[in-house]
Amino acid sequence: MAELPTTPSQTVGPYLHIGLSWDDGPYVVPEGTPGAVWLCGRVLDGAGEVVTDALVESWQADPDGRFDQLGWRGFGRSDTRDGGYAIHTVVPGAVAGQAPHLDVSVFARGLLHRLVTRIYFPEHERSEDPVLRSVPPERRDTLVATRTGDGYAFDVRIQGERETVFFDV
Repeated sequence: MAELPTTPSQTVGPYLHIGLSWDDGPYVVPEGTPGAVWLCGRVLDGAGEVVTDALVESWQADPDGRFDQLGWRGFGRSDTRDGGYAIHTVVPGAVAGQAPHLDVSVFARGLLHRLVTRIYFPEHERSEDPVLRSVPPERRDTLVATRTGDGYAFDVRIQGERETVFFDV
């Protein structure tokens, strides 16, 4: 029997959001949770155009910096078919010497693998977080959200000018 050659990995297709979203996906915490905020943004390609077929997933600690809290989901998922993503959450607590942050994965057309980044909050960007400090100073602001009226804004720039810092995991 002849051996078939290895084929390349496939990219995420144009219909990524079908079957991957669910009604409470963007809700890390239920509406009405004290201290809840919206984290909203866009996924932008190298030309600065909005990517409307991406998926943004977040994972975070609870407000006390714990992941194992009974009843704590800590996970959110939002697609960008309406031009942006939105995650309803609370600001997490610090974990093991790291500033409060969300771990984020981005899936989109043309990507062979997910992109992994972090979102820090402006109130903590001057912390001694070892991961944030490992990023060159001129690029750190690509990991910091901006305060808005009802929460925070954070655009993910896949390529180009002011590309978001991504981590090799």
